[in-house]
Amino acid sequence: MALPLLLVLILYVTRGFWTAKISESLTCQEQIEPSDALLIENFDPDYLLFERAAALQNAGIAARIFVPVEAGRDPTNTVSKGIADVMAGVAHIPSIELIPFEKAEPISLNAAKQIRGFLTRQHVKSVVVVTSDYRSRRSLLVYHAVLSSAGIRVGCAPVFGPNPANWTGTWHGIQAVALQFVKLQYYRFYVLL
Repeated sequence: MALPLLLVLILYVTRGFWTAKISESLTCQEQIEPSDALLIENFDPDYLLFERAAALQNAGIAARIFVPVEAGRDPTNTVSKGIADVMAGVAHIPSIELIPFEKAEPISLNAAKQIRGFLTRQHVKSVVVVTSDYRSRRSLLVYHAVLSSAGIRVGCAPVFGPNPANWTGTWHGIQAVALQFVKLQYYRFYVLL
């Protein structure tokens, strides 16, 4: 009985250390340099990604901004396009270029392959992927694996929510981090082999 209690006490006392390590393992190191384009990873629409892309564009990192939108059965999916247009407008992005993609499992990998085809046709040689915090390491792995084969250099701009260090404070935060951890391992050891 004393051993489990001791283990819980050790985990509680050292939580600042291991929560930071888990966060770091899921987050890509920021790699922002002048590129042909910014790619907003819009699979789970998030306004903060558009806001960060606008700031990077204003800083001169890239003139073009690409936004993948789910086409589904309808290649003119006006809902996905409308949401992207509204978020771009609110973020004061003068123009975005939409990349329609069809959702198929594994979503990130198949979307990246479709995005590669689009970027290749546009003669893009470098992108900075603007993606959410704990998804960013997986996104960088996927885009690097898929786009580098087409000669496209990939950078990463992780976007953090209002309080990223406090993910253990809510059950939702713990679930989100656990999900991203499992997905990272799935892509690393199964999908990208």
